[in-house]
Amino acid sequence: MSQTASSFKQQKYDAGVARVAMNLEVDVIPVSDVERSKQFYQLLGWRLDADDAPAKNVRIVQFTPPGSGSSVTFGNGLTAAAPGSAAAALIVSDIEAAHDELIRRGIDASEMWHGAPFPPEARLPGRDPKRTSYGSFFSFNDPDGNTWLVQEVTTRHPGRIDSAATTFGSANDLASAMRRAAAAHDKREKRIDAADPNWPDWYAKYIAAEQAGTELPT
Repeated sequence: MSQTASSFKQQKYDAGVARVAMNLEVDVIPVSDVERSKQFYQLLGWRLDADDAPAKNVRIVQFTPPGSGSSVTFGNGLTAAAPGSAAAALIVSDIEAAHDELIRRGIDASEMWHGAPFPPEARLPGRDPKRTSYGSFFSFNDPDGNTWLVQEVTTRHPGRIDSAATTFGSANDLASAMRRAAAAHDKREKRIDAADPNWPDWYAKYIAAEQAGTELPT
């Protein structure tokens, strides 16, 4: 074992020390034809952030998916990885709406499945009948074969995001969250056999807890 590895192994984590926020900003993917890839990601409806040539034989094209805090970069002189070797995941709150949109845009998306994302033989056809969060998928490839896995997430696992931050990437995501809160609130009113005049506060608590992966109000 190297000295660096040995020193790292002996270090002890101090839970009292605040963690430094590290937000994933850019994922570099390998492509063989920059113009063809640029047209494809424009077809997806992703925002074109940049198409720059800062040095000889270097070209940087960057796109950001709708509502995403992370971007995708490809071009010339960026990576030695083989085109088509990349794989990444996109998270949506309504997998059927996402699938329908890509089909309308002319993207050759796979059929939806549920169960496990990998291996392929573990996949079960169709959307998860119970609409379990993290349980439904489909995929598509870019022209080089780089794979994009699309996964439906409605309730986050605990600790996945900052419990004090509630954000939505689009109006559709917020609307979906409100519909889930409304359905849960209907069950609450039936259980207590009374109308809840403070339903806006309850909706807000439900949506924030759902996104943060904490215990949902009842």
